[in-house]
Amino acid sequence: MMFGTLPSGERVERFELSSGRLRAAVLSYGAVLQSLEVSGVNVVLGLDTLDDYRTRSRYFGAVVGRFGNRIAGAAFTLDGVTHTLPANNGPNSLHGGVQGFDSKVWTVEDASDSSVTLGLTSPDGDQGYPGTLRARVTYTLDGDALRLDYTAETDAPTVLNLTNHSYFNLAGGGDVLGHVVRMDAEHYLPVDADKIPTGELAKVTGTPFDFTTPHAIGARYDGAYDHCFVLDGGITVTEPVGGLTMEVTTSEPGVQFYAGGMLDGVATPYGPHAGFCLETQRFPDSPNQPHFPSTVLRPGERHTSTTTYRFPA
Repeated sequence: MMFGTLPSGERVERFELSSGRLRAAVLSYGAVLQSLEVSGVNVVLGLDTLDDYRTRSRYFGAVVGRFGNRIAGAAFTLDGVTHTLPANNGPNSLHGGVQGFDSKVWTVEDASDSSVTLGLTSPDGDQGYPGTLRARVTYTLDGDALRLDYTAETDAPTVLNLTNHSYFNLAGGGDVLGHVVRMDAEHYLPVDADKIPTGELAKVTGTPFDFTTPHAIGARYDGAYDHCFVLDGGITVTEPVGGLTMEVTTSEPGVQFYAGGMLDGVATPYGPHAGFCLETQRFPDSPNQPHFPSTVLRPGERHTSTTTYRFPA
């Protein structure tokens, strides 16, 4: 169904998916996951109108790219050529730039009662990135799980880091500081004042970043998490009052765990810690840190990635 029209005249569509206990709504604008209901409880933060997504969004539910997370100094060098990007997060580039994939209208390639596939062509030079990139994301509801499958190809060497920026709240309201997280991650990436990784892969043992033993989001570090964790396995989050649990698995090497501390209830309709993000991805600033897993995509290669959110009964 039609969700709205941009000032450019582009139409934005809304797709409703269902499978068992799960219901989801996906927009062609930003490939946004607008809602995800589990037994009638909406567990993601969404916005009501297209204008809200254009003017009040903190990337709510969007697929971000071409490069999710931060690139230091809004520049990187690839094959001896330096590429300058828009700086939209202090001196750095965040989530693909000022007009990233979250602000584009994606093309609907396939849709069914339980699945929708959206595609986007990002031209050479888009937000400073080299190469024409063709990206695709498929949202699928399957039993008690939501699965996101990404693919991408390029006609020239480029860098790529696709992720979904949904904010989760398993209670359907209130703050998430009481949600209990267990994360199979022995290391995390310390950051500087601009939230750029220092390059160290630090042990979580003895720090507030140790989620190998479950604890509440707000129990340590004032809940101020906005860090990338090096995944050794999956993630489990439980809302202790209602008992709803979410299990996250991914093919990606890392996850940016953000506890929603910058939500202010003014620029967005949601207040601090109204939701948390688990942005499965490669590591931030990887193009400038060669010892991190590579984010380079070359012609003839096909990027693939899968993340699954499961809600066991």
